[in-house]
Amino acid sequence: MDRFLELYARFLQVLAKVTVHTLEIFGISIVVLGTVKVLLHHVKRLIGKKVEHQNAVITLGRSLSLALEFKMGAEIVNTVIVRELKELLILGIIIVLRAILAIIIHWEITTEEKEERAHTIARENAIKK
Repeated sequence: MDRFLELYARFLQVLAKVTVHTLEIFGISIVVLGTVKVLLHHVKRLIGKKVEHQNAVITLGRSLSLALEFKMGAEIVNTVIVRELKELLILGIIIVLRAILAIIIHWEITTEEKEERAHTIARENAIKK
């Protein structure tokens, strides 16, 4: 029975490490893809192509927010691997910092959306006059 528990513990550690790295890769990929999307849209507008209006702050902010969710998920899974109190403390600090970043990004997106709605209403009112 001890041998089974030892093998099971090793399996869980490997599974947790694979999951952490996979979630980290997803998070990084989302940041890269979101950035590329915003840059391509901006380049298209610069060269004169008619493209639908896109607020870069909102689009990139949403990508960053989603990426942070994956990264925080990786940190939570990482708690399974932690063996020392020092590692747990560092992990806790990382989770708190990422949570603060998520709140700031959410606030930034919300503020930008409100400003965009206000500009849209102002434009519509100007057209009606």
